[in-house]
Amino acid sequence: MTQHDSRVTVHMLASLDGFVARKDGRVDWLETQDTYAGGETLTAAAVDAFLGSIDCYVMGARTYETALGFEAKGLGWAYGDKPTFVLTHRTLPKTRENIQFVAGDLSVLINEQLRPRFRGIWVVGGGDVCGACLQLGLVDEVRYSMAPVLIGEGLRFFERLTRDVPLHLVEAKAYDNAIVALRYDVKR
Repeated sequence: MTQHDSRVTVHMLASLDGFVARKDGRVDWLETQDTYAGGETLTAAAVDAFLGSIDCYVMGARTYETALGFEAKGLGWAYGDKPTFVLTHRTLPKTRENIQFVAGDLSVLINEQLRPRFRGIWVVGGGDVCGACLQLGLVDEVRYSMAPVLIGEGLRFFERLTRDVPLHLVEAKAYDNAIVALRYDVKR
């Protein structure tokens, strides 16, 4: 596979005002109870097809710890058995074989290690990691799912951007749980 066959997607669920977590890292606001009668229903088949397009995940240490917390509460491991690369300099618990802890140059990881091996590379958090990937020009696509809630302050979806990143809207969908999903291509 060549680098051009792969696609790096940044994706997170955020509040309408652009936060992925509260300042203390909590994501309790994700459990909204709103509905939208005109929205699409997300079926099990659609979820399976969507997840089948993802070959590996990249995340920061805090996102990994949040996922471990969800799992400890009985909510399961959201990333299945796909290879998951956790960016960290810390020692973290390894709960499954498909987890790999990595440190170093993000461009080298994405362009030299992941793009040659994986077609669908999903960067799923946090804001620092997503912002760094965009800042370095590593991203092909941004998927921004917005929950129907404003939390006022917290950790932003995109941290540390020091330049504009032009986008092209490819798709917009509203779901019956009132989440709006936007998909953008990154303009080169």
